[in-house]
Amino acid sequence: MDTAAEQRLQDLVLLRRVRDRIDREYAQPLDVAALARGVHMSAGHLSREFRRAYGEPPYSYLMTRRIERAMTLLRRGELSVTEICFAVGFSSLGTFSTRFRELVGVPPSAYRERASDLSGGIPPCVSKRVTRPVRNQEARAAALPLA
Repeated sequence: MDTAAEQRLQDLVLLRRVRDRIDREYAQPLDVAALARGVHMSAGHLSREFRRAYGEPPYSYLMTRRIERAMTLLRRGELSVTEICFAVGFSSLGTFSTRFRELVGVPPSAYRERASDLSGGIPPCVSKRVTRPVRNQEARAAALPLA
């Protein structure tokens, strides 16, 4: 195997560590520079390679994880929107609501109302897959016909 291929494999291992850390520590204050330091990469290199491997930059991946978790907590209905905002790692209710609306299409409170009406009898594993937030680029790509 040539050195370029070996380096790519090593980068993929490191990128997986970063993704696993985001999945595990999504509620903690994470930024790209800290994630990059954790795997001894520059922030720019991490962002480029993460996007290449996973289709979105690390910060967007983190926001998606936080919103997915918030969606789950909203469906359960045990916490207020403000409590959920802080529980999933946001430090501002305004930022949380804006990001939530960007990814889900409705504000958190409206999502909670809809989810309580629709989720009866749906297994959690199916609900998680069906309700996964979709970024605008993903929605546009899915809508484009394959030529």
